[in-house]
Amino acid sequence: MARIAGVTLPDNKCVKISLTYVFGIGVSTSEKILKELSINPESRMKDVSDEDVNRLREAVEKKYRVEGDLRHEIKMNIRRLKEIGSYRGTRHSKNLPVRGQRTKTNNRTVRGNVRKTTGSGRRTVEKT
Repeated sequence: MARIAGVTLPDNKCVKISLTYVFGIGVSTSEKILKELSINPESRMKDVSDEDVNRLREAVEKKYRVEGDLRHEIKMNIRRLKEIGSYRGTRHSKNLPVRGQRTKTNNRTVRGNVRKTTGSGRRTVEKT
């Protein structure tokens, strides 16, 4: 089991896909890293030698901002938007879609899948 940037990579997947388990590395970035280090992207993670894993770890941690540092940077950018009072900052603070999506119907994922339906309009009175 290889650990890169505090994340345990799965052994039974391709190296190209295993690298995407690290926050901040997608498929295209992992392909670029593997091409630089001349590691076969289609080989399984369990078949990669320890020397290659160490080279991979060094390359990821030195050249790219991943995991905690990247999360902190994103959080600080959102905080800055809120402090200056921009439109995007207010949308973030209200937990609404930020990038111009419509909100009349399709924003359940942002709101937390809240389904509010109206009933008959009458309130039920509890019997004592």
